[in-house]
Amino acid sequence: MSKIVIAIDGPAGAGKSTVAKALAKELGLQYLDTGAMYRALALAASRAGLSENDGDKAAEIAKTLHIHFAEGAPPHVILNDEDVTTAIRTPEIGELASALSTHSGVRRELVKRQQAMVAEGGYTLEGRDVTTVVAPNADVKVYLTASLEERAKRRHVEMSEKGMETPEYDDLRRQMQTRDHRDITRDDSPLTVAEGATIIESGGLSIDEVVAKILELCEQGK
Repeated sequence: MSKIVIAIDGPAGAGKSTVAKALAKELGLQYLDTGAMYRALALAASRAGLSENDGDKAAEIAKTLHIHFAEGAPPHVILNDEDVTTAIRTPEIGELASALSTHSGVRRELVKRQQAMVAEGGYTLEGRDVTTVVAPNADVKVYLTASLEERAKRRHVEMSEKGMETPEYDDLRRQMQTRDHRDITRDDSPLTVAEGATIIESGGLSIDEVVAKILELCEQGK
């Protein structure tokens, strides 16, 4: 399975990153966190004084950025030779990344890079449009989801455990609900269930159980 491509889409907090990383480790594949690329761009845009409405300017900035991943657990995100793994994980950068991702120019630039990275195979990747746009011909396509309440609880615990500044649960839930709406309703590459994708409800399942389900799909060639 060294050249297999496993693409996982779904809303924030569904467990996509954790599952994709576990699959990559299990199968000896590379892992691509497409959301981290949007966050890296958002960090650069924020530093340049841009707002969520500055999509065209952000797209121009995207053309100048060098974004890559270095070994680590999780993989380190490198922006122009700077390790921004922690800096891109704040709620503010997440919100800006989500807003900027609705602009076609931004998506065009980053999708082009993502497609080039996975073209030779051997990847697990996750995001909002990887099964529909980035890797529509992936060997295995999954839509991973869970209830809004479940996802908000997971994200709240995750941020607390990492020692990050953590919003109140209700505030975090509202933020995720807003992001869900933005992702689903954007004009360019909205979050949706791709044709041929398998829907997996992760609520009530452990990471190992979700991984096992996807490994079964790999063996079945779905």
